Amino acid sequence: MCRRLLLAVVLFLGIQLAPSARAAGAESAETLWYDKPARVWSAEALPLGNGHIGCMVFGGVERERIQFNDDSLWTGDENPSGDYGRMGAYQNFGDLFLELPARPQASGNATAESGAVAGYRRELDLAAAVARVEFQKDGVRHRREAFASHPDGLIVVRWSADKPGSVSGTVELKGAHRERTTTESNTLSFRGELTNGLRYEAIARLLPRGGTVRAENGRLTLQGCDEVVVLLAPGTDYAMDATKLFRGAAPGEGLRRRMEQAAACPFAELLARHVRDYQGLYRRVSLRVGETPAAVRALPTDQRLKAYRDGGADPELETLLFQYGRYLLIACSRRPGLPANLQGLWNDSNRPPWSSDYHANINVQMNYWGAEVANLGECHLPFFDLIQSQLGPWRKATEAAREFKTESGRVRGWTLRTSHNIFGGLGWKWDKTANAWYGQHLWEHYAFSEDKEFLKNVAYPILKEVCEFWEDHLKALPDGRLVVPKCWSPEHGPEEDGVSYSQQIVWDLFNNYLQAGEVLGVDDAYRAKVAALRDKLAGPQIGRWGQLQEWMTDRDDPKDQHRHTSHLFAVYPGRQISVAKTPELAKAAAVSLEARGTAGDSRRSWTWPWRCALWARLGNPEKAYEMVRGLFTHNLLPNLFGNHPPFQMDGNFGITAAMAEMLVQSHAGEIDLLPALPKAWPNGKVTGLRARGNCTVEIEWQNGKVTNYRITSPGPRTVKVRVNGEVKTVTTS
Repeated sequence: MCRRLLLAVVLFLGIQLAPSARAAGAESAETLWYDKPARVWSAEALPLGNGHIGCMVFGGVERERIQFNDDSLWTGDENPSGDYGRMGAYQNFGDLFLELPARPQASGNATAESGAVAGYRRELDLAAAVARVEFQKDGVRHRREAFASHPDGLIVVRWSADKPGSVSGTVELKGAHRERTTTESNTLSFRGELTNGLRYEAIARLLPRGGTVRAENGRLTLQGCDEVVVLLAPGTDYAMDATKLFRGAAPGEGLRRRMEQAAACPFAELLARHVRDYQGLYRRVSLRVGETPAAVRALPTDQRLKAYRDGGADPELETLLFQYGRYLLIACSRRPGLPANLQGLWNDSNRPPWSSDYHANINVQMNYWGAEVANLGECHLPFFDLIQSQLGPWRKATEAAREFKTESGRVRGWTLRTSHNIFGGLGWKWDKTANAWYGQHLWEHYAFSEDKEFLKNVAYPILKEVCEFWEDHLKALPDGRLVVPKCWSPEHGPEEDGVSYSQQIVWDLFNNYLQAGEVLGVDDAYRAKVAALRDKLAGPQIGRWGQLQEWMTDRDDPKDQHRHTSHLFAVYPGRQISVAKTPELAKAAAVSLEARGTAGDSRRSWTWPWRCALWARLGNPEKAYEMVRGLFTHNLLPNLFGNHPPFQMDGNFGITAAMAEMLVQSHAGEIDLLPALPKAWPNGKVTGLRARGNCTVEIEWQNGKVTNYRITSPGPRTVKVRVNGEVKTVTTS
């Protein structure tokens, strides 16, 4: 790419190539920024990711720490026992350190105090997926920029200064498993093998301009450079293929090839390629729900969060959190790679909470609630890839479990325990209907995209297999109703027949399968059988205090403020209960949801989004908005990560989905515009949200009423749209 064309691309994409001061009140609505370095990994460092590798940037002055991950660095194996302690865990890969030179020593052995630091700023620019840090020290203004490139498959860091020859210091690469780092010319690397035989390697290469680089004591020392670009590439030999025992080629050759290709490109070209690729996803959706006062907008993000918690209004901070969820999903869930786990992609521990695994009773599902409606359908695909890769081991584990023995001796299909890894291994107790909940995601991807090839080749075979599993395992009551036997309402209550959570999920499975079969025009006889099973399922019941019962026995405690709302699956993300079609059940669901409250055990980073989406589906905008504010007030860290506690990522993904649900719904056969718009968002505009039926939605509103809207689709089609309470039939453009 010639220099002139490259500059034009860079300017078009809005990339900053040089330091620039910002006027007070001129902060971007899509930037997190802070006036001091991060100290705490989970609460303050800022995340970058290209889908399968990522890092957390601390923004230090004398010593910058960039902690990095590869999503496939896992211990554990197939683990047929289901022993949670043997399932393995997602691992920390290591750290890259960039350090300024030590100042000359004073008398004795003491080191002189560091020079004064001025004009410090670190930021995460969501619009470009770039982290930056700037500061002035000893008369020199230093600037670092970092991004994780999907097209080039590595992390890129540039360290520059405003005076020639001012970039001096050391670069270190350290593994998290006591590896020995080797140096060769301008390259640092380490490699290792985990206890399960997984091989891994990381390579960092320095590309200086001016000055010198020399290797010493396992690190690289820079002297008098104008700037240096660091390329960082970690990788493993994991392959998402059970037939290959989840192993592929050793990572080294691929990493070196990637490194050579990137090293041949100028930094500006790497950056432009990264931004162009990233913005192809990120720029699909824009949201404006109000304007924040300039004085508030000018505050660092952690101070804005504090002001919000103190009762202030900051609609642009709310839209920032919405877009942050989309940013994080792009950063940690793209092909080729694994889906988002409990911490997304980011983990700094070799013994992380809950192994940083895949939790099948709400958490991994919530990670993907926003994928379709927030116009990131491609980011949903790694979840399906993982499901397909695990089917063999999951079938084996299911067949071996005494819980699933049948009279015929034959076990069809598969199901899951509550936790799983990336090698087919399962942990903790069985969450029997998790198979059907996973199936819902397959159907929803089709419902939004109308990709018939995906439906035929991926979704339908899995949906049918799970239906066969439940055909074999449902239990008939004396009155003829069918129930899921011996199940549990996560994560409390007895284990017994007909738990509402499981009943609703199986109903959803059967319903989705029937629609899938109808679309494809296949399996008429089996569809009739599944329709009969669906209609015999024991359905939702209303209890003695008007609540939607969590169990078949009317034992719900009106003072129960448990964090889970498992028995409301039928409202969201399911569609068995709605205000329009089942008003009495919807009313009972609202009674249950109100009783759960917003205190004590209910205050978890992921509970607020689920309850927000539930209230949105139940048509209560003020309660939905109360949940948005609740998350901000009680469970967000300074870097806007959701805090369970401890930190986990589902709340960030979930709130994006829930806010979208307040603005557009399409689960009930019509596109409902602004179904749960709160008074706090009287005027605004949203573009790019998706509706089922392969439609894209744009809405403008004033004083709480739609003033303009546009529904587009690949080809003209007739759809029903609810606008300001009136249902209209329109043709899409």
